[in-house]
Amino acid sequence: MIYTVTCNPSVDYIIDVEKFVPGIVNRSSSESVYPGGKGINVSIVLKNLGLDNTALGFVAGFTGDYIENELKNKGISTDFIEVEEGFSRINVKLRSEQESEINGSGPGFSEAHIKKLYDKLDKIKDGDILILSGSIPSQMPETLYSDICEYMKEKDIMIVVDATKDLLMNVLKFHPFLIKPNNHELGEIYGVTLKTREEVIPYAKKLQEEGAKNVLISMAGEGAVLIAQDGSVYQSEAPKGKLVNSVGAGDSMVAGFVAGYLFCDGDCGEAFKYGLSTGSASAFTEWLATKEQVEKVKGGLNL
Repeated sequence: MIYTVTCNPSVDYIIDVEKFVPGIVNRSSSESVYPGGKGINVSIVLKNLGLDNTALGFVAGFTGDYIENELKNKGISTDFIEVEEGFSRINVKLRSEQESEINGSGPGFSEAHIKKLYDKLDKIKDGDILILSGSIPSQMPETLYSDICEYMKEKDIMIVVDATKDLLMNVLKFHPFLIKPNNHELGEIYGVTLKTREEVIPYAKKLQEEGAKNVLISMAGEGAVLIAQDGSVYQSEAPKGKLVNSVGAGDSMVAGFVAGYLFCDGDCGEAFKYGLSTGSASAFTEWLATKEQVEKVKGGLNL
């Protein structure tokens, strides 16, 4: 079984306004609402690709109910922890001549809630996959992901981490199966600016030297780079297509890589193709890619 963890899921409310003017009443030309959060996105894309998974994390209030119901409607198993006070955050994206975002803070969390997360993790068995994605609320310890890796180290599982800065760096000593920063996040770690795939490669290798087995770097329109566990380097420019929505593209790449690895008997080269295709397919659509969209993009790859 594949498990995803989203510590602070959201309801993503996207509003299109033809010409937004501050200080007056504006009316939308279109609106859409989706369940959000990096791990949630991974769960949805995995399911779209035909892989059952269970979404873990924390939900609260009427927005939490919406998130859980939407996932269940898509056939995704959920095992969320309910937070008694507040409500799951609402993230607003206003699309007009410029894009603006307001992200909510979410409910309050306690030690008891975190303890319940570990109780859920006890259900994970040898051979399972655990995906830790996104930032964590300020009330949670900054070591949460590394604490989880420590807690799970006696089990034979594959751990995937998509996070930034210390939240990512602290897990490397536990040799996660896959990490996926983007080129900007990689540059922040080492205090450099990385614009090209060739510039990314030596720094991605540094992350592998520090403990990660596979290092996948997403680079938006520049494509991606993979430093595989056996030392192989894969890189490619992004597939051609019209950018519609970049939200969730990196999460889709994670889901695609995991799916490709499982579909192709552990072939990291094929997993890289699936990851790149899935991330791009999501970028070319209004929300998250379907299997048909991924296969169409993958069919046009020339790697």
